[in-house]
Amino acid sequence: MTVKPLHLLLVDDEAPARARLRNLLADIAAELPCVVVGEASDGIEALEFLTAPGQPRVDLILLDIRMPRLDGIGLVQHLAGRECAPPVIFVTAYDQYAVQAFDLNAIDYLLKPVRAQRLLAALNKLPASLPSMAAMRSLAPQGRTHLHSTERGRILLVPLDEILFLRAELKYVTARTPEREYLIEESLTHLEEEFTERFIRTHRNCLVARSAIIGVERDNSGQAENHWCVLLRGLGEKLPVSRRQWPQIKALLKEEGET
Repeated sequence: MTVKPLHLLLVDDEAPARARLRNLLADIAAELPCVVVGEASDGIEALEFLTAPGQPRVDLILLDIRMPRLDGIGLVQHLAGRECAPPVIFVTAYDQYAVQAFDLNAIDYLLKPVRAQRLLAALNKLPASLPSMAAMRSLAPQGRTHLHSTERGRILLVPLDEILFLRAELKYVTARTPEREYLIEESLTHLEEEFTERFIRTHRNCLVARSAIIGVERDNSGQAENHWCVLLRGLGEKLPVSRRQWPQIKALLKEEGET
């Protein structure tokens, strides 16, 4: 019986470390065939590879943790918002990461220097999935500091602190900063769940940064559903508040007024 080879993406900022993984995969090929379909030197390059059109499928990512620009933890946090994201096995020289609260039936870690049989044991745990958001919070309790946007084949990191609001438009979400808009390929529901302390829902298709709201005014547009609009710091645009969301907006303004 022909065994379908695993398609792997290797992500490590050190080329010799990626070369060693290739050699180890060759050593275990008779027991578990694998094909390395791509390599990346940090999380941003990995995201660019995974989001580029026409790329081969990736069944699993062998992922270093400490890397420049976007590290391994940050990459997994970004992948958590995507459908059908490949599972991850961390490869790290720092054993403090290995003792974090991961469900090891779903994900594994390898300590450098990696041994061939240990790599084989980890790969044999497939099928698996990304760790849960709860597990990610245990490893990185501060959470994500950026969202990512794909633009002309590049990955742009958008600081959360600069985002004034997130609005669902067709299959994308638009992230608005004081300077411009970015398209984010994540669902508004997922973003609301992940950043509930940072953003507040004002409408079924819009989340607004709590810190960006400076007030409200009556909506005189004549639309029956909307009777208030929120005013945002540094932006002339006014965003409608639905009747359903108005009580929590009013409570937020009252809370801010008392502090």
